[in-house]
Amino acid sequence: MTENRPRMSARELVEAVTDPGSWQCWDEPVEVTTDDPAYRADLLAARERTGLDESVVTGEGRIRGRRVALVACEFRFLAGSIGVDAGERLVRAVERATAERLPLLAAPASGGTRMQEGTIAFLQMVKVAAAITDHKAAGLPYLVHLRHPTTGGVLASWGSLGHLTSAEPGALIGFLGPRVHEALYGEEFPQGVQLAENLLAHGLVDGVLPAERLAEVAARALSVLCRDADGGTDAAPAVVRPAGGASAAPVDIPAAESIRRSRRPDRPGVAELLAAAATEVTPLSGTGAGEHDPGLLLALARVGGTPCVVLGHDRGSHATPASGVPAAGQALGPAGLRAARRGMRVAAELDLPLLTVVDTAGAALSRDAEEGGLAGEIARCLADLVTLPAPTLCLLLGQGAGGAALALLPADRVVAARHAWLSPLPPEGASAILYRTTERAFEVAARQGVRSADLLEHDIVDLIVEEEAAEGVADGGFLPRLGALLGTELAALSARDRGERLADRRARYRRIGLNG
Repeated sequence: MTENRPRMSARELVEAVTDPGSWQCWDEPVEVTTDDPAYRADLLAARERTGLDESVVTGEGRIRGRRVALVACEFRFLAGSIGVDAGERLVRAVERATAERLPLLAAPASGGTRMQEGTIAFLQMVKVAAAITDHKAAGLPYLVHLRHPTTGGVLASWGSLGHLTSAEPGALIGFLGPRVHEALYGEEFPQGVQLAENLLAHGLVDGVLPAERLAEVAARALSVLCRDADGGTDAAPAVVRPAGGASAAPVDIPAAESIRRSRRPDRPGVAELLAAAATEVTPLSGTGAGEHDPGLLLALARVGGTPCVVLGHDRGSHATPASGVPAAGQALGPAGLRAARRGMRVAAELDLPLLTVVDTAGAALSRDAEEGGLAGEIARCLADLVTLPAPTLCLLLGQGAGGAALALLPADRVVAARHAWLSPLPPEGASAILYRTTERAFEVAARQGVRSADLLEHDIVDLIVEEEAAEGVADGGFLPRLGALLGTELAALSARDRGERLADRRARYRRIGLNG
């Protein structure tokens, strides 16, 4: 945001976000009690300039008809700085939102701690962060919209704890303010690093949008995060093959055929699935902690009418690498798996069902991936998914090669597209290990039992969705039918008793391979 662009005040932001006439202020008056004459004069001048008695406003309003608690900074009041009174006002507002079970939207614009109050003001960030943590622990959504500028202790506490975080276009967002950096180190801070758009590129915020769009985006996200009633779907029932059920005609598709079909560049991936079978889609960007991997798609959505968190391998580019082995998008690295674990945390905190989508030719094999802890992240994904309290559903949509596929697999229920498959390595890699050549890849795959039919037989998957495709291209109704099935499965999992569901999940992986 350029300095010559008018800055929206806290009140103007509230008016822009809330439904007309719905705002109710929660603020109780605070007195000026300081004995410091200069600070007292600054406070009185700020009050005169803004019409406010402190640097934050709190209250509730309706966003597209939904009750939502809001807290916002007024930058014109001593640079939106947080002292004892502002900190206490914030905490009381968060605690009230928690008690009344309201989602919370925060819109900071602040230079951080109020220097005139020193260390006592500095410690306010602890209690604000604690209140936000309690709010999230109660299973309530917390959204953040970072405004220009947001720096210091505000960014390093309640500004960085959102389930979903957006930022103003061009906003300055960073821990150390540029003016302070220059004064301390005698040089300007590098240009562009602390801009909202750069933070988006590095997985620190989920979107960059003007205040005029904040209500629209918040309403869409909250329709998922607050688990609104099922919107239903008119899609036709999916054609599935239940475990142990009879089929109209036997299906015996060779492994080689399914592998070839799964690698077709025109085969739909998770992005196409969301476009065809989901509504209220809100993308999340990266880990929220400075990493982004284009191989992992993370979003909030209603799939087949059921609100959920979606995370999956994104086919993206379909270029064939130099090895000649077709790939489904970019290989997934440790940052992608950390982004996946972020999605798992959101699902767990808000008790939202989690849908994972497997479609990968394998994990990243590189020095960066090794030094970034790829193996450890696969292990942590497995541990998180096996123990996640939220309902979980996995969709094997296409390729399922190696640890990157396994990392997203454990779930209460697993659904497979007919030509999806799962193996310890890409078939070419397995062939190289066994025969020192890739020429016998399909032969090895057949023996390994990688096909969806083999996975069903061994209780690794629960349902197979027929693709009804000619020449390997799914018919136009495949994705809507698949979405309808996924929505039904997610809703059914959400209705189950949690203890029984978790026990069944552990039991299914305990018995794989032991039942003959």
